[in-house]
Formats: sequence, C-alpha cells, structure tokens
Amino acid sequence: MEPLIDPSPRNVLPLHPHHHHQQQQQQQQQHQQQQQQQQQQQQQQQQQQHHNHHPHQQHHQQHQHQQQQHQQQQQHHHHQQHHHQQQQQQQHHYHHHQQQQQHHNHQQQQQQQQHQQQL
Repeated sequence: MEPLIDPSPRNVLPLHPHHHHQQQQQQQQQHQQQQQQQQQQQQQQQQQQHHNHHPHQQHHQQHQHQQQQHQQQQQHHHHQQHHHQQQQQQQHHYHHHQQQQQHHNHQQQQQQQQHQQQL
C-alpha cells in the first residue's frame, strides 16, 4: 500500500510546474513588448538626424524593414522571443540605417505589437 502512495504525489508534482511554465511565457511576452517600445524611442531621435542627412537612403531602408517585421511575427510563434529580440538589437546597432527606417514605419510596427497582445 505504501508504494501506491508514492506514485500518486509524483504524478501531481509534474502538473504543478507545468502550470507555472505557462505564466513564465506570458511574462516574457510582456517583456519583449517593453523592449520594442524602448527601441522605437531611440529610433525616433536617430530618424530625424537621418532624414536631414540622406533622404534618398530611406528607400533602401524600407526594404529592410519588411524583413524585420517578418521576424517579429516569427517571434510570437516561437517561445524564444527573448532570444530573438537580442539579435534584432544587435542588427540595429550594426545597421545604423535600419534604425532610422524603423521609425518611419512606426505605425506599422505598433499594429503588429497590438496583434501580439491579443494573441
């Protein structure tokens, strides 16, 4: 009779942590949105400078922005949102022009962010 009680609590234990894992995923999603907002603020300042410098380069950045938007959608599908976001930040630092262009399509990015919250 004693061995029967052993498996019973053991079965309940895995169920408890599984529930906790779901909560952690939601927290990560909220964190990602906060990081995105911070990046957008930085882009605002950089975009103004770029607009006065090379207005022609905007056309080239627009093409890159579409690719980035695709990455955001993929992030929501995968649970590695935090990991993917880090890569995007590095890209912004490396590609200065990409940063400026993102602000240009600020409205488009906000729409996607709202979609993630709904999901």
